[in-house]
Amino acid sequence: MAESWTVQRTGPGDVARMQAREQLLEAARELYGINGYRETAERDVCEAAGVPVEVLRQEYGSREGLLIALHNRVTTAGLRAAEAALLSEGIDDCSIAERVRRLFDAYVEAVTLDPREARVTFVEVLGVSAVVDEHCKLWRALWTEFLTGETERAVERGEAEDRDYRVDVMVMVGTVHELMAHHARRCRRARPEEVSGELTQLALSMLGSRSVG
Repeated sequence: MAESWTVQRTGPGDVARMQAREQLLEAARELYGINGYRETAERDVCEAAGVPVEVLRQEYGSREGLLIALHNRVTTAGLRAAEAALLSEGIDDCSIAERVRRLFDAYVEAVTLDPREARVTFVEVLGVSAVVDEHCKLWRALWTEFLTGETERAVERGEAEDRDYRVDVMVMVGTVHELMAHHARRCRRARPEEVSGELTQLALSMLGSRSVG
């Protein structure tokens, strides 16, 4: 493995670092997503990535840091997909049910495109450490802010009851992650539209009867 790393470092330093980081992320996706995080040692990831252990520690600090980085990449893709759906052409002319459905369609497609990434994002991060728990808590808070903003816009349009939805959204965000973890653990992979449909109904129920018409 040392020889292959020497060859990779012949380019500019920044390019070599980016290449090493990507190789580590790809190795983590494969090993954490198939064998499991707890069953994967640092040396396993580094051997699969073709880089020395010192590179992993330099770039990510530890295999835990690599787990967080992979979780960040997938969850960021999900958030960006949801944002893009809500900014798409014609979205303002859609019913609240259609907007919510488009949001979750985009989110579910992004985070379940690769089953290995879905397992890492919703299953392998659970109960790893206080550091990983805090990282996931920050992401849940971000999603709470994002979805609370959407409920406020639904209220402004007269599509939902005029009340404070923050607690409801916090509960919903937790439920979304539990539901995604459930589907990620199943032997039979649920179709994205099935998962999106469940999340849509959950959100519409939270918003009240006026949004379900």
